[in-house]
Amino acid sequence: MSISTHGTLFIVPTPIGNLSDMTERAIQVLRDVAAIAAEDTRHSGQLLQHFGIKAELIALHEHNERNKSQLLIQRLQAGESLALISDAGTPLISDPGYVLVQQCRAANIRVSALPGACAITTALSAAGLPTDRFTFEGFLPAKPQQRRAKLKELAGEVRTLVFYESPHRITHTLADLRTVFGDDRPLVMARELTKQFETYLHGSIAAVEEQVLADSNQQRGEIVLMLGGAEPAAADDLNPQALATLQLLRKELPLKKAAALAAEIHGVRKNALYQLALEADQA
Repeated sequence: MSISTHGTLFIVPTPIGNLSDMTERAIQVLRDVAAIAAEDTRHSGQLLQHFGIKAELIALHEHNERNKSQLLIQRLQAGESLALISDAGTPLISDPGYVLVQQCRAANIRVSALPGACAITTALSAAGLPTDRFTFEGFLPAKPQQRRAKLKELAGEVRTLVFYESPHRITHTLADLRTVFGDDRPLVMARELTKQFETYLHGSIAAVEEQVLADSNQQRGEIVLMLGGAEPAAADDLNPQALATLQLLRKELPLKKAAALAAEIHGVRKNALYQLALEADQA
């Protein structure tokens, strides 16, 4: 058996605000690697300087990732170990890095991910919403019509919904949440996590929106929105014919496609049909 002489790509989380959240292992890895691929070299340069890390920095962002990844793969194949960091938090979570990691896997290069800061888990753990099952949707579309269309797709989702949002869009997104989900769905908005002005606003969508509109400070900084899921649909609440159609379609189609078609035929919620079928399979 031949021993690989390839280097390792380390996925290294960095603090989302409080520099004290940088782990000892992360600092040591960044000191040991031959180079660090960073989303913004100027931003990351300040972080590395704070911890006395003098490594080569390579820009790797959404506009150059596909081309730059090939050069990084060559260095890894030559035996150098490299690290990947983003501006804040865990790389690849709504940040660049997917192409590089995918190519490493294809080239049989070892990828090692370090645990560390992540805004999703940090916000959820303090939100007071169900966390046994949740879905992360990243950033919603910037254009209003597309944003509302995406939210309508999620209207029947029973899991807690998690979104990232930027400060200049937060008031528009809150308005769209109220339009699609109604005033009363529970919502938690986490802002500036781990920083001096960390804030959690919680209540109904309407209540959170009112607080944000009344205080311009709540329209600043990095934001995580966490929305309570829809009430699970009971079989009695759905058209029996829709359930029958779903069972027929499942004989020829995957469940997800069968649920979508049955919902369209009978004018019911796709997610509700899909969830009921899953629960029936597990019974």
